[in-house]
Amino acid sequence: MAKEKEPQDPLELLEKVTQERDALLTVFLEIEDGYVECDLAGFTQYFNPALCRIVGYPAREMKGMGYKTYLDKENAQQVFRVFNEVYLTGQPKKAFNYEITRKDGSKSVVEISITLRRNKEGEPDGYRCIMRDVTDRRKAEMELAKHKTRLEAIFRSVKDAIVTVDQDLKVIDANKAAATLCGIAAKNVKNNPFALCPTDCCQACRDVLAETLKRKTAIREFQVECNHKQRPQQKVSLSSAPLESQDGEFLGAVLVIRDITRLVDLERELQERNQFHNIIGASHKMQAVYQLLENLADFETTVLITGESGTGKELVAKALHHTGSRAFKPFVSVNCSALAENLLESELFGHVKGAFTGAIRDYQGRFQAAHTGTLLLDEIGDISPRIQLKLLRVLQEREFERVGDVQPIKVDVRVIACTNQDLKEKVRLGEFREDLYYRLNVMEIKLPPLRERREDIPLLADHFTARFEKKFNITIPGVSDKVMNAFMNYHWPGNVRELEHSIERATVLCRDKMISLEHIPGEIAEAYSLAGPRLKKQPAADEPNEIIDALKRTGWNKAKAARLLGVSRKTIYRKIEKYGIQSPAENM
Repeated sequence: MAKEKEPQDPLELLEKVTQERDALLTVFLEIEDGYVECDLAGFTQYFNPALCRIVGYPAREMKGMGYKTYLDKENAQQVFRVFNEVYLTGQPKKAFNYEITRKDGSKSVVEISITLRRNKEGEPDGYRCIMRDVTDRRKAEMELAKHKTRLEAIFRSVKDAIVTVDQDLKVIDANKAAATLCGIAAKNVKNNPFALCPTDCCQACRDVLAETLKRKTAIREFQVECNHKQRPQQKVSLSSAPLESQDGEFLGAVLVIRDITRLVDLERELQERNQFHNIIGASHKMQAVYQLLENLADFETTVLITGESGTGKELVAKALHHTGSRAFKPFVSVNCSALAENLLESELFGHVKGAFTGAIRDYQGRFQAAHTGTLLLDEIGDISPRIQLKLLRVLQEREFERVGDVQPIKVDVRVIACTNQDLKEKVRLGEFREDLYYRLNVMEIKLPPLRERREDIPLLADHFTARFEKKFNITIPGVSDKVMNAFMNYHWPGNVRELEHSIERATVLCRDKMISLEHIPGEIAEAYSLAGPRLKKQPAADEPNEIIDALKRTGWNKAKAARLLGVSRKTIYRKIEKYGIQSPAENM
């Protein structure tokens, strides 16, 4: 860009100088900050209107005023020392704060920057100062400091461990409780990657934080056993949430760790569990299964789940995965009975391009996909001898080769196997490798068939009814007593899956009515007509007493009373309302 030509005419030059002077004068008069020049003794010589507004004196009084006029003795001495320092060193003093007393007696805090002024000969002859009223800012800073102090006190005193991390999973801060629960001392871990924190545990916390950072969503009350060497059998509840600034900017995540060891132990002793993850059942046999699942959750051991078809083996496998330290890692499932040998080999271990006809690209197998997570081998009893041999090697050496490749691939996978067959009998017949059987059967979970835990049928019926009510957007009053008695007398060859399908069929047919015998499959309905009601029908006059007796025997637990009577929970609630039955607590 061409440089602007300077005016040659004296009038033009005068006009330009006048414009520049007027512009500077406008700035001098209108800026919010006060400007003042004073002599070496501190008496005011030149100043702008903003200075008058800040100190509260009119312009006619400001001329020749000394700085001590609006300062108390202590502040006057402090200001004198600063001015003297500027005079002796010749260096400006920036952002110096002190308190002034305005003409009306009110107090203000000002921030001043001081520069030494020199005459034409270079000798000091005064000072130039910029003054700013920072009273509101100082109040805000003091309130912020108090608020920060309170938060730090809470942060230090709270019994739950609190750890904050940035977006790269580096520790921002940790409170005192984190050192007690986890062995994480704030002074040792700040600005270090969370994964490198010196803890002797399963580090499930890291996975919870990583999931929150990845999805930017909260995780609530994820329970895990820490496997902490210094705090054996410690169980904690983990909750994490995105860490955001006041403007909503994503900064990282905050993790709260609560010790629930004692609470969980008390719950085990005092409370009957009706559900464990997505598994429904309150019978003694299911309680034993829940206890075994908790014991196995954090042990990196192979598990064999056995049971008849439809007993919920895959649900148990998922519960094992989601209660352990691999909960946020992949869960991969493969049905071994659904694929031919060659296809199953490729599905499990993958293949390279050109390994066989149709292999047009490299393919990642299920073992590789499940790396660091869990692999469920469903219907393991149907695999061929060759696949059994390859599977044995993976379990022993934790490595495999893809089909058509010779390069071994290392994997870290927890294997869970399921079968409805008698593997021990298959071993005896030579149909299943004995060494593989014992590799898989490190721990066995036997699921009882539904006919051996009939007391869970009302719970399951209520659960499936509620599920299909939501799915089909309908309202079902419940299951009739005749249907429930038929359920209780039926032998259930298809187990829980058959019950689920029966309830689904009934919800489609009942059309917002109570599920009755005509809505369920005929072979199940026949169980009522063949065996009769499970409990003899009581006369209407005796029915309230029967319900009250069942409630008393179960400590007024309505769900338990319903199971005792062989009816659904909805039915007993309806009967209680019908007869106006009240518990002793309600009568108090």
